Amino acid sequence: MVESHPVNRKKAFNMLFFLEFWERFGFYGLQAVLAGFFVKSLGMEDAESFVVFGAFSAMVYGYVSIGGYIGDKVLGTQRTITLGAVVLMLGYALMAMAGEDKTLVFLALGAIACGNGIFKANPSSLLSKLYEGDEQDLDSAFTMYYMAVNIGSFVSMLLVPIIGSQYGLSLGFMVCAMGLVMAIGGFIGFRYLVRGIDSPAGAEPLSYKKLALTIAGVAAMTLFSSWMLSHLSVAHWLLLIIGLLVYGVFFKMIIQAKGAERSRMIAAMILIVEAIVFFTLYQQMPTSLNFFAIKNVEHSILGIAIPNAEVFQTLNPFWIMIASPVLAWAYSHFGSEGKDLSMPAKFALGMFLTAGSFLVVGFSANFASSDGIVSAWWLVGSYFLSSIGELFISGLGLSMISKLVPQKLIGFLMGAWFLTTAISAILGGELATLTTVSKDIVDPLQTLPVYSQVFTQIGLVTLGVTVVMALTVPMLNRLINKKDEEEEIEAAAVAEN
Repeated sequence: MVESHPVNRKKAFNMLFFLEFWERFGFYGLQAVLAGFFVKSLGMEDAESFVVFGAFSAMVYGYVSIGGYIGDKVLGTQRTITLGAVVLMLGYALMAMAGEDKTLVFLALGAIACGNGIFKANPSSLLSKLYEGDEQDLDSAFTMYYMAVNIGSFVSMLLVPIIGSQYGLSLGFMVCAMGLVMAIGGFIGFRYLVRGIDSPAGAEPLSYKKLALTIAGVAAMTLFSSWMLSHLSVAHWLLLIIGLLVYGVFFKMIIQAKGAERSRMIAAMILIVEAIVFFTLYQQMPTSLNFFAIKNVEHSILGIAIPNAEVFQTLNPFWIMIASPVLAWAYSHFGSEGKDLSMPAKFALGMFLTAGSFLVVGFSANFASSDGIVSAWWLVGSYFLSSIGELFISGLGLSMISKLVPQKLIGFLMGAWFLTTAISAILGGELATLTTVSKDIVDPLQTLPVYSQVFTQIGLVTLGVTVVMALTVPMLNRLINKKDEEEEIEAAAVAEN
C-alpha cells in the first residue's frame, strides 16, 4: 500500500465523510417515511407494514458481507464503492417514479438493499487502510466518520418527511437520489486522494469479466430481493443462512489463524457478541421507545410543541453530533499520553450507559402527571445516555475490527460487523413485544406501568451484562495485546536502537 501524505490524509477523510453523509442521508430519509408510505400509498395494514419494513432492514444489513467480499476479493474497495453508490442512486430514483405501484416499489427496495450491501463495508475498509500504521488517531478518525452517519440521518429524518408532506414523497425520494449523484461525483472527482490505497483486488487491472459478472449478480439479487418482500418467510430463512455462513467462515478463520492473530480474532468475536446485545437494545428506539413517546410523553419541550412524537428519534443523531467531536478529541489526547481506555473497557462503559438510559425511562413513571404523562426531558436524558453508549460501542466497532483482524480480511469482517444489526433487528423486535398492550387500551394511566416495568427490567438485566463485560476486560486485553515471539524480538530490537 502506498503511504498517504498527512495533508492528503485529511483531505481524503473529508472526501469519505462527504460520501458517507449522502449515502446515509438517502437511507435514513427513506427509513423515516417508509412504514407510513406502505400504509398511505400501498394500502397496507400497520402490522404488514412493520413486517415488510423489518424484512427490508434485515436484507439491508444482511447483504453487507457480500459487498465486503466483492471489495476484498473481486473488484477492489474503490470500484465496489462506486458500483454500490450507483445501484443505490438507481434504487432511490425508481422509488421516486414508482408511485403506488407495489411491484415497482419492491423492485426499488430490492435495489436499495443490494446497493447498500455492496457499498456499506467498503468506505469503512478504505478509511482503516488510510490510517493504517497510525493506531493513535484511528479511534478519533472512526468517531468523526461515525458523526457523518448521524449528520446525514439527522438532516434527512427532518427534511425528507417535510418535503414529502409539502410536495409528495416522490420528490423526497428524488432528493435522496440526487444526494447519491453528488456523492458519486465527489468520490470520482477526488479519488486521486486515495490513489494506491485499496485492497489487493483493487491494485490489479480491472477485469471486465468480473465486473460484468458482478453487475449480473446484482441484477439477479435485486429481483430476488424484490420477490422476497412478498415472501417474507424466505427472507427470514435467508438471513439465518447468511448469518450461519458468515460466522462459520469467521470461526474457520480463527481456527486457521495462529498465535497473536488468533487471540485478537477471538477477542473480536467476543466483542461482536457484546455488540449484538447492544444493537438489540438500540432497536427499541424506533419500536418500544417510540410508542412510549407517542402514548406517555408530553409532546412539548421548552414550551415548544412537538408536532409528531416520532421527531423524538432525532435526539439520537443530535446527541451523536454533539458528542462525537468531544470523544474524538479525548481518544486522540489521552491516546497520545498512553491513558486511553482499552477497546473492551469502552464497550463495557457503553453498555453501562445503555443500561442507565432504560433505567431513566423506567424511573420517569414515578414523576408522571395525574393523567399518566411524563416530561419530555426524561426522554432527552435517556437518549443522551444511549447515544453516548452507542459511540462507545457502535461508533468504535469498525475501529475494533480494523485493529484486531488481518488487513486481507478486513472488508469481509466489516460486513460481519454490520450483520450484527440484521440479527439484532429480529431480536429487538421480539424484545419490543414485551411492552405491547391491547390496541383497545389507550389510557396513558394503563400503558405507563407496562412501559415502566419492562424498561426497568431491561435496564437491570443490561446492568448485569455490564458487570460480566467489566469482569472480562482484563482477559480481553490480554488477548488483544498478546504478541508472537517474532513481534517481541522485533519490539526488543526497536527498543535497543
